[in-house]
Amino acid sequence: MKIIFMGTPEFSVPILKALSQHHEIIAVYCQPPRPAGRGKADRASPVQHCAEALGLPVFHPVSLRTVEAQHAFAALEADLAVVVAYGLILPQAVLDQPRLGCLNIHASLLPRWRGAAPIHRAIMAGDTETGISIMQMEAGLDTGPVLAREATAIGAEETTADLQDRLSMLGAKLITATIDLLPLEAIPQSEQGVTYASKIDKAEARVDWSKPAALVDRQIRGLSPFPGAWCEVNGERIKLLRSRATTGSGAVGQVLNGLRIACGDGAVEITLAQREGKRPMSAADILNGLKMPETLT
Repeated sequence: MKIIFMGTPEFSVPILKALSQHHEIIAVYCQPPRPAGRGKADRASPVQHCAEALGLPVFHPVSLRTVEAQHAFAALEADLAVVVAYGLILPQAVLDQPRLGCLNIHASLLPRWRGAAPIHRAIMAGDTETGISIMQMEAGLDTGPVLAREATAIGAEETTADLQDRLSMLGAKLITATIDLLPLEAIPQSEQGVTYASKIDKAEARVDWSKPAALVDRQIRGLSPFPGAWCEVNGERIKLLRSRATTGSGAVGQVLNGLRIACGDGAVEITLAQREGKRPMSAADILNGLKMPETLT
């Protein structure tokens, strides 16, 4: 199978590696290098690094809507395109080019959590399971029929980073199995249960201790590691990376003991946090160098 792979972040890398072991990857499309780090030097994406290490040709057009970009895509004469967290909209002229179309690996059980941030939103909503859907792409936002899906439980203390790692490996397994069975019947998505996973806004990241502990805990885990839920301690922004809902009561934001904080209902225990300019640390290590006030606001 001659495949064009289209993806950009670390989530896509295990899938590219798996496909390269079973099929001919004739091109890799990813987002162009972007300024990053303190020096703001251009940094290639994880997928570009992986593709170059595998000796694969890399393309990163700014848009796929130009005639030139579409002609270049068509000239590859692919059997199939596999898309996972690519970052550009594929116009119909591109979707129609591969002989078997374009398959998208989406990190949710469609039609729940269509859109940009399905893993974050599933954890923040308190979902008990999620999964991978292999979808035949069409012009709508994650509206295409589904060829295969596999569910997995969401752990009670799992973060977005944890779940991303698991779903990436699950996606790699499922897409290779699905391609081996092509052509497959694609099942239209149900019109019931449609939800949209909107892009995460940094304004969502500040913790409001007046909310129930269950919601605060899900916010912390769902936004970990990026953008990272946070609170202020003595004027310093502390990023909260791991937590668990627990028992306890007190005034809203009261520090009960250690890094166990009273919420509007119950309490949240912070187990991993990060001070400004520091590495992530356990609660015990954070407390060694930080004097906690009686109450967090």
